[in-house]
Amino acid sequence: MQNPSRFLPLFSPGVTLRFASATGLSLLLAGCGAPATDNAASNNTTSEAPATGNSAMASTDAASGDTVKVGVLHSLSGTMSISEVSVKNADLLAIKEINAAGGVMGKKIEAVVEDGASDWPTFAQKAEKLLTQDKVAAVFGCWTSSSRKAVKPVFEKNKGLLYYPVQYEGLESSPYIFYTGATTNQQIVPAVTYLLKSGKKKMFLLGSDYVFPRTANKVIKAQLAAEGGTVAGEEYTPLGHTEYSTVISKIKAAKPDVVFSSLNGDSNVAFFKQLKAAGMDAKSMPVMSVSVAEEEVKGIGVPNIVGQMASWNYYETTKTPNNPKFVKAFQAEYGKDAVTSDPVDAAYSSVYLWKASVEKAKSFDVEAVKKAAPGVTFNAPGGTYKIDGDNQHIYKKVRIGVVQPDGMFKEVWSTPDYVKPDPYLKTYSWGKGLSAGA
Repeated sequence: MQNPSRFLPLFSPGVTLRFASATGLSLLLAGCGAPATDNAASNNTTSEAPATGNSAMASTDAASGDTVKVGVLHSLSGTMSISEVSVKNADLLAIKEINAAGGVMGKKIEAVVEDGASDWPTFAQKAEKLLTQDKVAAVFGCWTSSSRKAVKPVFEKNKGLLYYPVQYEGLESSPYIFYTGATTNQQIVPAVTYLLKSGKKKMFLLGSDYVFPRTANKVIKAQLAAEGGTVAGEEYTPLGHTEYSTVISKIKAAKPDVVFSSLNGDSNVAFFKQLKAAGMDAKSMPVMSVSVAEEEVKGIGVPNIVGQMASWNYYETTKTPNNPKFVKAFQAEYGKDAVTSDPVDAAYSSVYLWKASVEKAKSFDVEAVKKAAPGVTFNAPGGTYKIDGDNQHIYKKVRIGVVQPDGMFKEVWSTPDYVKPDPYLKTYSWGKGLSAGA
């Protein structure tokens, strides 16, 4: 794990940052991935709100003079910092590159960095500050669904833009959020299908006790009931929990074929270390994780997790034309031991997708950017990402990976094509009714 304090002297929370130095990375950016008729009107963007004086005024304030301000809002302290510091770093790398290439519509980006401190009310307070005091043009931030749901009403009230870079449980949409991580049919559902087809039909569901794992497991249970799987057990622990002996005893007693884990943050470190200490490794007790990426593997320790599985849309080892350059640039900026990951890729791509949408709109105005966004593409480290005008999510490929002895993931399965986001699981017969109470 990277030490969060390693970068804080340069990137201090609450400090406005200017980036203008050069960088060696150049990626192809396409302003629109569809014909001119494939716009917001034809794509029926979710709950499109009319342009208002508030959003126009905020956008004008954000883009005064020769700069434009954006917010970066992640947990730089607390239990989620193991995951979110590197995501913040990805945002800042993209900003630095864009500024070195001339900025956005001729304006250099100023990043106002705030620490959500792994505390959901703090996220809401900092989001309010970024929108109403700093008057940023957009915010790149959050990790947990609890933090996203805490800030969602803030963005909707103030008509501000949030780019959310992490996989989540689906069953949500907002006219003021772009979801650049995977939704359920781009990560969890295909992971369950992969396990079932591998003969692992009896699953123990383990998650942190908040909205993402509970909703994800609600989806998994519906899928298992429809596709011939069974639930061997279901357990939740608080974020930051470190004592897993009781849970591991329950897993042993249940004798599942696999543990499906949606643990988040540094709880993963405790769980995998204690699982290995109890004599259970990838052969005797396989685990499929949906919130363990390269950064978490470093914190867990490779010997404690080698051979275990994860479901994402990108790994540092993903073979695309732009990924080697991206990894090289990230390590040049943050050290040779820095690792990239799916949320890092999504966060980095979010800034470029916002830039492309602004340039297509020829405006920083929130409503104009939203209207221009459908069909916008970016040739990212993980592939060509396109904004879906139906729901402001991103087309993604699904990739199942296995942790190798060097701490990297080996991709063992992937979808042949990019998967259209389906946050409400409308294309699955068993998905009907899941959104009730979500």
